[in-house]
Amino acid sequence: MAGRPESLFPLFGKLESLPGIGPKLAQTLTQAGLEKPRDLLLTLPYSLVDRRPVPTVAGVPHGQVVTTEVTVLRHVKAARAGAPSRVIVEDAQAEITLVFFRGNDQWFQKQLPLGERRIVSGKVEIYEGRAQIVHPDFILLPEQLEEIPRFEPIYALSAGITQKVMGKAAEGALALLPELPEWIDPNLKKREDWPDWHVAMQAAHHPEDLAHCMPQSPARMRLAYDELFAHQLTLALARRNAKRKPGRVTRGDGRFSARILQNLPYAPTGAQTRAVAEIRGDMASDRRMNRLLQGDVGAGKTLVALLALVTAVEAGGQSVMMAPTEILARQHMEGIAPLARDAGVRVELLTGRDKGADRAAKLEDLAAGRIDILLGTHAVFQKDVHFHDLRFVVIDEQHRFGVAQRMELGAKGQAVDILVMTATPIPRSLALTQYGDMDVSVLDEKPPGRTPVKTALIADERLAEVVAHLTRAVDEGRQAYWVCPLVEESEKSDLQSAEERFKHLRAALGDEVVTLVHGQMSPSEKDAAMAEFLSGTKRVLVATTVIEVGVNVPNASIMVIERAESFGLAQLHQLRGRVGRGAAASTCLLMYRAPLTETGERRLKVLRDSEDGFRIAEEDLALRGAGDMIGTAQSGLPRFRVADLERQAGLMATAQTDARALLEGDPKLESERGRAARTLLWLMEQDRAIKLISVG
Repeated sequence: MAGRPESLFPLFGKLESLPGIGPKLAQTLTQAGLEKPRDLLLTLPYSLVDRRPVPTVAGVPHGQVVTTEVTVLRHVKAARAGAPSRVIVEDAQAEITLVFFRGNDQWFQKQLPLGERRIVSGKVEIYEGRAQIVHPDFILLPEQLEEIPRFEPIYALSAGITQKVMGKAAEGALALLPELPEWIDPNLKKREDWPDWHVAMQAAHHPEDLAHCMPQSPARMRLAYDELFAHQLTLALARRNAKRKPGRVTRGDGRFSARILQNLPYAPTGAQTRAVAEIRGDMASDRRMNRLLQGDVGAGKTLVALLALVTAVEAGGQSVMMAPTEILARQHMEGIAPLARDAGVRVELLTGRDKGADRAAKLEDLAAGRIDILLGTHAVFQKDVHFHDLRFVVIDEQHRFGVAQRMELGAKGQAVDILVMTATPIPRSLALTQYGDMDVSVLDEKPPGRTPVKTALIADERLAEVVAHLTRAVDEGRQAYWVCPLVEESEKSDLQSAEERFKHLRAALGDEVVTLVHGQMSPSEKDAAMAEFLSGTKRVLVATTVIEVGVNVPNASIMVIERAESFGLAQLHQLRGRVGRGAAASTCLLMYRAPLTETGERRLKVLRDSEDGFRIAEEDLALRGAGDMIGTAQSGLPRFRVADLERQAGLMATAQTDARALLEGDPKLESERGRAARTLLWLMEQDRAIKLISVG
């Protein structure tokens, strides 16, 4: 396929081609991630300075920038070395002191001669009731007023870059703007009243009031849409190519699933039934499956997974389910094995613990096809693990595994169908960003029999009451989690450490009652402590957040979270989901240190008032922002330069629909709009997408 369109060449040239940028400055900009004119264009100002002239500084608040015409009254020399010099001037109504920490008599006589008029522009500070400006940004003759920009854009800066440099560099990049063909659907552009691309660029870099710097302004919405549309086009191309990969038709006859459903003590929810039908539809097609199963805490993903796993067995194949930790793999075994065995399906567990003859026997049975479903940790990736006929893979908590690992597991069979599961409800805009290349099934109903969890907020000075409540509950035979935010005391943080809390609770409740799990322990130590808690030998588990995902102890009905305000909402929701799994009424106590910030209070109240993980996730996104919410390091989230996923969430869904529709009608992007969309992909550096078109 042809390379980058010629019209874009100037935007991908060297920074030194811009006026006023030499090699040294170019290096500083490059270190800040601005390597070419295109990067400057996509770095928009976040605010502006209003430098429109005013008659006087009288009544102007402290810290505001003012441009006014003044008469020079007198020069006041520095009282001693290192002290500032002052020039007293007056505008139409008030005196102003101009303060300078450098400059000599000659300079003052030249710049601000006594009795003459000058235009000064700078930040006003009110000091002992008088207005002063330290080092004005501009000192000009009245006839030079036009040289001062009426509105000056303000950019976020990195070390070594000033507003002046950034402004000049952006202006240089804007001078290179080409006229590009329109890639946005004309009806959408008209409906939203969005400007053309080059008009939007100019407007975004030249705001005339604060509203123009906001994500909702038409120019910014348009430029954000361009970025999201390019991203979704890339994902849609990847999805199309994945779907092109030939799959194997896997159709179950329902004999095992029917037995499993008969033995269930309850009927599946509508959402579970719908998800199973979607997954089976994918398995029965001759295209490779690539689906995400997203379910809230306790929405019943395990049953959906089991019905899909046995579908492959009914068709004469094998299936595997992989969990990120041994604890979770064992838990899946406890949940799945009895139901599968009663239906006549053989399930085995393979983890790093399996050694010697025992492991060899399992591997032999697996290779001979005598094991129908294998559950395990990443031990199932190992070279010597061979299947007789692997058809279906379930990966639990996908964000703990890389895409490469997914591929490795898929390679152990022929054209394997892959289902990825997550218990973290993700707001729609982020799900489209992270998993836009996958089809998504959502479990948004709770199975019957799960008791709602009563959530209460409690200040940490009432610790003694909480411990007393816990003592009574333990005497009644109940179990509790106590979650602490940090493992060790650190100078920087006064968060109570797990070690300290463990000692305190052991003293209050007795040695034989309390156990401890934290991130610094070895896997075998963690497993041993968890086993004591699972079996009920220990009644209280003090832990850091290692228990967040998936741990299932039906008898545990109390969750205490200390310094709850220091956790993210999604994390708190996950932790709360560890209780309310049995028949007993469950409580979650969110302990906080007063006074709470406004945001902290809002977060905890959202959690207290709702058990809907998707609503909580939307709130979390609004409060924290996309990068924080998923932890950008492991999220694989693209770094958008213009788009703001919190405030422009609706754009992502529109971009996905539009990208898929464009490819549906123009799979090779050869129409007029298709060619324009290719230009956009080059502009947004979506080289991966461009390769995918040439494959297509």
